[in-house]
Amino acid sequence: MEVVIEGTVFKIESKDYYVFDESGKEFRCSLKGRFQKEFSLKKDKLYAVDIACVGDKVEFDLNKDGSGVIKQIKPRKNYISRKAPRLKGAGVRGERLEQIIASNLDNVIIVSSCDQPKFNNRLIDRILVAAESSHVQPVIVINKIDLDKKHNYKLWVQLYKSLGYGVLESSVVEKIGVINLKKILEGKTNLVCGQSGVGKSSLLNSLYPVLNLKVGTISNYTSKGTHTTVTSVMKKVDVNTFIIDTPGIREMDPYGIKKEDLSHYFRDLSEYLNECKFNTCTHYHEPGCGVVEALKQGKISKERYQSYLNLLETIEEDLFFS
Repeated sequence: MEVVIEGTVFKIESKDYYVFDESGKEFRCSLKGRFQKEFSLKKDKLYAVDIACVGDKVEFDLNKDGSGVIKQIKPRKNYISRKAPRLKGAGVRGERLEQIIASNLDNVIIVSSCDQPKFNNRLIDRILVAAESSHVQPVIVINKIDLDKKHNYKLWVQLYKSLGYGVLESSVVEKIGVINLKKILEGKTNLVCGQSGVGKSSLLNSLYPVLNLKVGTISNYTSKGTHTTVTSVMKKVDVNTFIIDTPGIREMDPYGIKKEDLSHYFRDLSEYLNECKFNTCTHYHEPGCGVVEALKQGKISKERYQSYLNLLETIEEDLFFS
């Protein structure tokens, strides 16, 4: 009688899926052949890059050599995904594929820095849309506040807090916000993401030295961070506390969202949707738009609205909807 083991995918390398069981023991697994056929095309006609992803709960059998074969991937409670980079390939009609970053999450921790590299509210807003559409709790961490002597970052803290988002100010150098961040992470499965060089690794290392994450540098030529993490990896850092460290994200195109639905994932826009003249309003050029009127009255941030317009322009690009 074969023994079925339950576990969680914590790392993927090519066709190898690394899984730890409830005791923390690690296994190198492969996927059962039937998954290749069943997962080649999703029911909603949107293509995916990977069959399983980091965070997936799975069942697997053991081979004689101690490796495993994944026989079942359990339903995900949620997942964060984006349009896969074009280098990953496309379907026969040229669609962009869906790249699932991680699944079964409690928090997505969005880290941005005040400077070096400069604060990137556009990327934050894109990750917020992905989190909102996936029903994952987002937390914004504004890091390296020691570099902003004029405290200009406080305007962003005020803006995002006014929208109901959790915002944490932090500095590893001055040991600010580190303990508060740990309280947010405790007992949760946390996806930590952000642009390269914003200080993700330094923050996490200060909280959990066992992680021993490689710390990147800032390119003098581009003023952008250099990649230190190659693929997403989940690590258990405490009882029921998991950290999924991701490669530095320079682009984030949320996947599978239609233009007419995008505004629902901008909290500041959504409260004015019922005031629009047309149900199909995209809040850009249509007459009688409640969102545009609110913008004119200063009730919506111009920066947030510009983030919305930027996403609106590309959100359906290279996607195929049935």
